Order: sequence, then C-alpha cells, then structure tokens
Amino acid sequence: MAKKIIYDLSDILELLPHREPFLFVDNIIEFKPNKKIVATRYLRHDEPHFKGHFPSEPIMPGVLMTDALAQTSGLLWGFTKKETKGTSDDQECSIFYLASDQMKFMKPVNPGMTLILESVFLESFGALYKYKVAAFVNNITVAKGFITLAIQKQEGK
Repeated sequence: MAKKIIYDLSDILELLPHREPFLFVDNIIEFKPNKKIVATRYLRHDEPHFKGHFPSEPIMPGVLMTDALAQTSGLLWGFTKKETKGTSDDQECSIFYLASDQMKFMKPVNPGMTLILESVFLESFGALYKYKVAAFVNNITVAKGFITLAIQKQEGK
C-alpha cells in the first residue's frame, strides 16, 4: 500500500533551489519535524545520466544518489522551519551545500525503480548539520551513510 504524500513537488520547489535535471526528490511521504523525513524519487528512463552511465545497463551514479539524500536532508531542515514557524528570513536567505559524506553503495539502481530516501537528523554544530541517510528500493537498502550539510546565508538578501 502506497503511503500518503505529505508534501508534493510544488512544496519541494518552494524550498529547494534545485531544478531539472538536478532535482532528485519527487515528494515527501513521512515527516517528523527536526527528526526524520522520507522522500521518494521515481527514476525515469529518459533522465540524462542514464544515457551515458553504462548505456547497455544504465545505473544511477552513486554521486547522484548522494545528492538525492542531501536534498532530502535539506528538506528536513526546511520543512521543520516551515512547520515550527521559523522565520521566513531564515528560509529565504539560506542555502545548504553538501560539506561531506561517508556513503556505502550496496546495489545498483536502474531506471524504472522508485528510490525511497530517508534522512534522520543527528546533530548540528554551528552552521553544520549532520544526518544519517539511507536509500531503499523495494525495502532493500541500496545506499547508506552520513551526510553533513553546511548552511550559508546568501549575500544581498
């Protein structure tokens, strides 16, 4: 049984600066403010990276799975601010960058699959936010690790 969509693509586009072809989150199906978020991403056959990343047996590059998990983690922060009435100034004037990652990839991910992206907030120190992340396909872990995001105030805003 499919989970109910809590936030859809229009909500995600309000928070993330990413756009196609570098937007890797379709919707949010679970959310606990400042604790955990679960997102989905359906991998379409026409995505540009599949054309050149092992064309005879296309797989999603690990770096793009890492980016999908980083985007999911950034959404945990953004939707937490939105739901806990964080200042709009905080949200509109801040951007996250992937500062570090420690990832392990267990299985290849192919077009036609749906990634389930999970991020759990661990801690923050200064402008750095650390998350435990994992990606699943059909309840099988395909990637897992830790991601640290760095928040930066945007100049001139």
